[in-house]
Amino acid sequence: MKEPEPISFNFCNLPEEYTSIKKAKFAVIPVPYDLTTSYIPGTRRGPQAIIEASFQLEYYDEEMDHEAFRSGIFTFKPLDVTASGPEEMIDRVYMKVKEVARNGLFPVIIGGEHTITIGAVRAMKEFYPEMVVLQLDAHADLRNTYMDSPYSHACVARRISEICPLVIVGVRSISRDEKSFLEKSGIILYSAKDMMKKDFSKELILSSLKSDFVYLSIDLDVFDPSIMPSVGTPEPGGVGWYDVTSLLEILIQEKNIVAFDITELCPIPGFVAPDFFAAKLIYKIMTYIDKSSKSKGGDQNGVATCPQKNIFHEGSGAS
Repeated sequence: MKEPEPISFNFCNLPEEYTSIKKAKFAVIPVPYDLTTSYIPGTRRGPQAIIEASFQLEYYDEEMDHEAFRSGIFTFKPLDVTASGPEEMIDRVYMKVKEVARNGLFPVIIGGEHTITIGAVRAMKEFYPEMVVLQLDAHADLRNTYMDSPYSHACVARRISEICPLVIVGVRSISRDEKSFLEKSGIILYSAKDMMKKDFSKELILSSLKSDFVYLSIDLDVFDPSIMPSVGTPEPGGVGWYDVTSLLEILIQEKNIVAFDITELCPIPGFVAPDFFAAKLIYKIMTYIDKSSKSKGGDQNGVATCPQKNIFHEGSGAS
């Protein structure tokens, strides 16, 4: 077995000493996929734009007084994309995330369209049977099928709900059929407007997560398009940076985040602010996770427990 070589084009453009897979805590998995996009295409370019923007990040997080990069970040080459259909792509994501988690690294999946989350959730569910998913999203994504596919980006939450319990936050677009399904599904949903009420508490969201183990999925359209316009389907009335980061800080302090993804960045040529926004959000979440795990006395927060660490099949780093 051969250790996959780090690529020079790595998240945060880190020195080699912090990118060894044998020492890394986090494993970034770029998935440049957008086959089922129904409005603005281009999310396939999201992972590269995020990694390019990450070169400009400050390693030190002033809010947390912490440098997460010191725990190591390994970046895989982009996952090979198939045009044979979303189900095949979901399977590829499933296999990659499962391999990464089995080897004791923390999976960080960068999309690409939101469909890829289904494969990642399937994989992590095998390590954490009691896992719950927290999805931050402008759209309910609860359609059973969309454009003749049950694996469209508009069906992500519906498919996730068939795997494990689901809480959705930030919604401001839902169809009548989705609302009817929601009312009998057991899925908990908080709208963006709910979050803006003066008496709304983020603890209410945490209390809805009936497990200590949480998979976090963030569709960037949860943010208001005034600060995040580069998404496939923008919706007015979204939440702000501190609305989300304050929630995530509390979430990560109180729960064990087992993996997370950031999806749906659709880069606008010549307009890099949203790309940097997404890169900083990823590093911010890594910082919360890394500092929280160290304060708890180890890396138990968010790393799958496996019998072996960093044993990858030859060539696995190049996919």
